[in-house]
Amino acid sequence: MKPILLQGHERSLTQIKYNREGDLLFSVAKDQFANVWYSVNGERLGTYNGHSGAVWCVDVDWDTKNVLTGSADNSCRLWDCETGKQLAMLETNSAVRTCGFDFSGNIIMFSTDKQMGYQCYLNYFDLRDPQQIEDNQPYLSIPCSESKITSAVWGPLGEFVVAGHENGEINQFSAKSGEIVKKIKEHTKQINDIQTSVDLTMFITASKDCAAKMFDTTSLDHIKSFKTERPVNSAAISPNMEHVVMGGGQEAMEVTTTSTRIGKFEARFFHAAYEEEFGRVKGHFGPINCVAFHPDGKSYSSGGEDGYVRIHYFDPQYFDFELEA
Repeated sequence: MKPILLQGHERSLTQIKYNREGDLLFSVAKDQFANVWYSVNGERLGTYNGHSGAVWCVDVDWDTKNVLTGSADNSCRLWDCETGKQLAMLETNSAVRTCGFDFSGNIIMFSTDKQMGYQCYLNYFDLRDPQQIEDNQPYLSIPCSESKITSAVWGPLGEFVVAGHENGEINQFSAKSGEIVKKIKEHTKQINDIQTSVDLTMFITASKDCAAKMFDTTSLDHIKSFKTERPVNSAAISPNMEHVVMGGGQEAMEVTTTSTRIGKFEARFFHAAYEEEFGRVKGHFGPINCVAFHPDGKSYSSGGEDGYVRIHYFDPQYFDFELEA
């Protein structure tokens, strides 16, 4: 399994995302740039230039027309995917931590950080109404006073957003009324990442409490747990195998102070049904910050603290693999 190495960032990766067809891979990092690559050969298609701070999140809509990025320069920007032209800029009072298009691509949500005396807000904009964009007035803005949102994804049919918080809580925020539909607390520490399955029926959370957990999206029932020895920064569900990939390592600032096997940080594969680890992939020279499966399930990518994105195409024996229970 020889990886394709993508060198397009000078600082650590914050998020990577495939489009729905999987021909493009979007990557954002702490160096102000959003890059887009051809996933098949790792060729860089271009960059989206305009941010002046670390870019925390990226999302692309259903038909790969628009790209959304949220940054520490207190803005959330909408780009034309093909040309790289900036279509809209939504200014905020604090850094934008998460962002996402709903399934229709018409409504966007993003959450802002709790910093510099400002509250954490979850904002909803309707892109069909140019007035909202012009006035920078979301049709719904939900304050989260208790604990800030650290990651969020849209639920099925664009009815609600599933948000993970700094204290380990998971909430469903309605996109119509803004109220909390359901809430659970299965994690003890911050939730670093949430990713849904392809059909949006389940999602997986990656937490600082060294575990990743799988939940039902609508009922928030806790289905599975995957435990490791170190914080999990990101986790993804395979679209066609019963597999889960997790990336982690210590916090970037603690890397030099704790002894682990020097140098290599692994992506770890777990069986989704049996909760057992069956494989590891070495490669990054630093904690893995984000992982993503290709929509066809034949490859996966990981982005690390070392500024590299690695695309791994699975060997044929991966698909024949059966875990003996």
